[in-house]
Amino acid sequence: MELTKISKKLSYLLRHCTEPFYIDLDGGWADTEAIISALKTAYPVTDMDILEKIVADDAKGRYSFNEDHTRIRANQGHSIPGVVIEMEQPEPPEFLYHGTATRSLPDILKDGLKPMSRQFVHISPDTATAEEVGKRHGKPVILIIKAKELAQSGHKLYRSSNGVWLTDEVPAEYIIAPEDIK
Repeated sequence: MELTKISKKLSYLLRHCTEPFYIDLDGGWADTEAIISALKTAYPVTDMDILEKIVADDAKGRYSFNEDHTRIRANQGHSIPGVVIEMEQPEPPEFLYHGTATRSLPDILKDGLKPMSRQFVHISPDTATAEEVGKRHGKPVILIIKAKELAQSGHKLYRSSNGVWLTDEVPAEYIIAPEDIK
């Protein structure tokens, strides 16, 4: 079965696709039947059972259904301007983590973390997750984010339903790099 390929296409449709536009900006929801129809164009086997399996089995918790499964959304990672997902805004722990590639370090240590093509900077709750994220970009390095200080300075930190923390930016003064690579 092509579940991985279908999941990647689902991610594109729910996070980045603007033509046609599937996403309701208020909440990031899309009509489940419309998404299944769009997925069927490339993957004819796609049906509600397959979509439910992708959502249930996704280790990163990328997707959510509404109560009656008539709507689906990506929990974060949108590049479409204006998509607003309601998220918790709990008090953050003292430290959170960001995985990146070593080649990105000079810019990050100078300018801080920026959302780039996304709406928010994604921050991991633990080092294992941060390392997995960093590996996707090259030789990984884990940065420590002074999350509590960042929030106290006025930056809003949100926690998505899958545990990923999000913020508008992380200025360099709130980032700790490992001693051996500074």
